[in-house]
Amino acid sequence: MAPRGAIKGTGAPDPVAASGLSSLPMQEFLSAIQAGASGDELSAIPLPDSYRAAFVRRDEVGVFDGLASEDKDPRKSLHVSDVAVPELAPDEAYVAVMASAINFNTVWTSIFEPLPTFGFLDRLGKESKWGKRHALDYHVVGSDASGVVLRTGSAVRLWKPGDRVTVHCNYVDDQSPSAHDDSILADNERIWGFETNFGGLADLAVVKANQLMPKPRHLTWEEAAANALCNSTSYRMLVSKNGARMKQGDKVLVWGASGGLGAYAVQYVLNGGGTPVGVVSSPSKVELLHDLGVEAVIDRKVANYHFWKDEHTQDESEWRRLGKDIRALVGDDVDIVFEHPGRQTMGASVFAAKRGGIIVTCAATSGYMIEYDNRHLWMKLKTIKGSHFANYREAWDANRLVCEGKILPPLSAVYPLTQVGEAASKVHKNLHEGKIGVLCLAPEEGLGIDDPELRARVGEDRITLFRRHGG
Repeated sequence: MAPRGAIKGTGAPDPVAASGLSSLPMQEFLSAIQAGASGDELSAIPLPDSYRAAFVRRDEVGVFDGLASEDKDPRKSLHVSDVAVPELAPDEAYVAVMASAINFNTVWTSIFEPLPTFGFLDRLGKESKWGKRHALDYHVVGSDASGVVLRTGSAVRLWKPGDRVTVHCNYVDDQSPSAHDDSILADNERIWGFETNFGGLADLAVVKANQLMPKPRHLTWEEAAANALCNSTSYRMLVSKNGARMKQGDKVLVWGASGGLGAYAVQYVLNGGGTPVGVVSSPSKVELLHDLGVEAVIDRKVANYHFWKDEHTQDESEWRRLGKDIRALVGDDVDIVFEHPGRQTMGASVFAAKRGGIIVTCAATSGYMIEYDNRHLWMKLKTIKGSHFANYREAWDANRLVCEGKILPPLSAVYPLTQVGEAASKVHKNLHEGKIGVLCLAPEEGLGIDDPELRARVGEDRITLFRRHGG
C-alpha cells in the first residue's frame, strides 16, 4: 500500500483505471451509494488508503519547454492513477465524487501556464499543519464536483455523511479577518483544485465544509457537476452587488456566449429582464443561442472582425464596426460587457460599452497583457471591474437558481475520468460548447436524478439543449 502523501506507482494508469471502471479502493462506496445507503451505512464502510485521481507531476513541469501554448498537450501531462488518501482536517469533508467537469484552470495546470501550480501548493504548505498536506510532488486537479459526503471533520456542523452535494471552489480559511464581509477578497483565498491539492477530478475529494452546497435534485451527477465554478462566476459578474449590478432593461454584450461562462451569462441576462448580445464563432452556436432564447447573436467568423492590425496595433475602425453591428441588433450601445477573452477583445469591449457603462472581466483566455484606448474609458466615464469567482453566499444563491430549474446546465459532452486528458485538450483548443463533464465514480451517464417531477417541469429538451447541440 502506498504511504500517505506518495504516488502509488509511476503515474501511469493502473489496470483498473485503464479499464474505464471505478478504481477498486472506492468500489464499496459506489455500490452503497447506488443501493441508496444511509449516512450511517456509509460511515461504517472503511476508508481506503488510496483512490483514483487525475494529476500532474512536479518532475514533468518542463515537459513542454520550448513549445508554443497551443502545441502543449494536456493528454501528455494529465495522469490517472491511484494516490494516497490525505488526513482530514476538522473543518473538512471527504466527498465521493460521482462527476466533475473541465475548466480552463485545469488546462492551465496541465500545460504549466502561466506558471506551474506547484508553487501555489508549496506556499499553502508553509501556512499550517493542514496546509502542509498539499505540498506534494503531484497535484490532483479539478475545481468542480458533485457527489456524496462520506465523512466530516470534528468541526463540521451543517453537513453529514450521505448528503448529496455539489462543490464550489472558493477555498478560504475564515480565521483571517480579511475573509469576512466578502471572502473572495481574503488574503488567503485560493481556488480549490488549482491553488490547492485534492481536487474534483478524482473518485474522492477533500473539501472545506464551506464549499458544500445541495445537489440539484432534478439533475444527473454530470449535469450537477458542471455548474459551480462558471455559474457562480457569472452570477457575481452580472447579478451580485460585487459585480455589474445588472438591472432590468440592461443590454449586455457577452463574449463566448455559448461557452462555459457565457452560457450562464446569457441566462442571467434573460432571467433578469435584460437583452443579451451573444458573440459566438459558428452558425451552429448561433442556432444554439437562439434555442436558448437569445435573439441578438453575432457570428464573429461571419463578421470577420480584425481588432488587431498586427501584434502591436489595434484597429479602431473594427471597434466601430462592432458597435454599429450591436446597435443594428438592439438599437443602442450596451450597458455592460461580459469580458473574459482578455487581450484579443478588451480594446473593443471598452469601446463598445455605452457612456457610463461597465466592462466586468474575470479572465484572459487570449492573453493577460491587455490594451485599450483610455480616452474611451475616462472621457465617457466607463468602468473596468475585475471579478474573481464568487464568495460562498454568491455561489449558494447561484446554485439555488440551478436547484429551482431557473438556470440550465450547459453540458455539451461527457468523458470518463480515464480520458480526462482528451477532455482537457478539447477545452484547450476551444473545440467545445458549454461545459465538458467527466464521470468519476459514476459508472455511466444519467444517474443521480432524485426529483423526476421537477425535471419534467423544467423540460428534458431544455436541460439537455447543449448536449443535443454539442454531443
